[in-house]
Amino acid sequence: MKEHHINLTTPEIAGLWKTYMQNTSNIYVFKHFEPYIQDSEIKPLVDEQINLLHKFTAKIREIFSDENFPVPQGFSDQDINFSAPALYTDLFGLSYVYRFNQMVFSDYAVTITKVARADVVEFFYECLNLSGALFKKALNLMLSKGIYDRPPKMPYPHQVEFIQKRDSLLETWFGEHRPLNAMELGEIFYIIERNYIGILMLMGFIQVMRDQEIKDYLLKGKDLAQKQIDIFNKILKEEQHLGNLPVSMEVTDSTVSPFSDKLIMFLVSTSVTAGIYLCAYAMSLSFRKDLAFHYAALMVEIARYGEEGMKLMIERGWMEQPPESFDREAFQQ
Repeated sequence: MKEHHINLTTPEIAGLWKTYMQNTSNIYVFKHFEPYIQDSEIKPLVDEQINLLHKFTAKIREIFSDENFPVPQGFSDQDINFSAPALYTDLFGLSYVYRFNQMVFSDYAVTITKVARADVVEFFYECLNLSGALFKKALNLMLSKGIYDRPPKMPYPHQVEFIQKRDSLLETWFGEHRPLNAMELGEIFYIIERNYIGILMLMGFIQVMRDQEIKDYLLKGKDLAQKQIDIFNKILKEEQHLGNLPVSMEVTDSTVSPFSDKLIMFLVSTSVTAGIYLCAYAMSLSFRKDLAFHYAALMVEIARYGEEGMKLMIERGWMEQPPESFDREAFQQ
C-alpha cells in the first residue's frame, strides 16, 4: 500500500524555520569560543554544543529539501572572523552554553505541542532530549565552579493555606502589599540572571562595533537590561531578600569583532523576542499589582526597542523573511 505523503503544516514550517535560523546563528558564537577556551571541563561542552547544532541544522535542511521547500539562508562562515582574538572569557562561554540551552529547551517543548508529522515530532523530541542533557551538564559545571547564583530561598510553610474570600478578591489580592510568593521570587531571579548575561554579551558587541548607528542601538539595549536588573533587585531588597550579584564572567580587551554586524543584530533581535515572551510569562504568574505594572511597562519598552532593531536590519537588507502564506486578497482587487 502506497504511503500517503503529508505536507508540513504551518506550525511545523514555523518551528523548523525558526530553529534553523536560531541554530545557524549560534553555531558561530560557539565556534568563536571553541579555539580560545583553555578550561578542560568547559571545552568539551562547547564542542558538544557545536556538534549538536550542526546535527540539528543538517536534519532541518534534509526535511526542507525533501519537501522542495526553500532552505533559509541563515548564517555562514562569512559571518565570523576566525582570526579575531577571544572576545569573552572561558566562564562566559560556559554560561552561554547554559543560557542558550535554557532558552531553546523551552522552545522545543512548546513546538512539540504544535506539530504532528511523525518525523518532525521525532526531530523536536531529539532536540529536546539532547539539549536538555547538555543544559544539565552546563548547570552542574557552573555549580561546581561557583558561578551559578542560586535563586532566593524562603522558609517552608507549616501547612496548606487558601486565599480567603473578600469583598473584592481581585483588587485586594492583586493590590495588597504582601510578601512575594515562590513563583514571583523565581521569575524575578531568572529575569535578573538573563539580563546579567545579556549585558556581558552586549558589552562585547559594543566594544567591537564600528557602525555608530548600531553601536548606539546596542548601548540602548545595555541600558534597558540594566534597568530591568535595577528594578527587580530593588524589589528583592525591599522584601529583605539579597539582590542578585553579577558572577565573575568577563569580556576581554579585544576590539576586533569576531562576528558580522548582521549576526550581532540577529542575536540581539532573538534576545528581544525572548525577553518579551519571558516577561509575559512572569506576569502571568504574578499576583502583586506592582509586579504586573513593571512587567507590562517593560514589555512595551522591550517591544519598542525590538521594533527599532528590526528597522535597522530591514534598512540594511539583513532581515530574512519568514515563510508567508499565499496572499489571495491581492488577486481580488
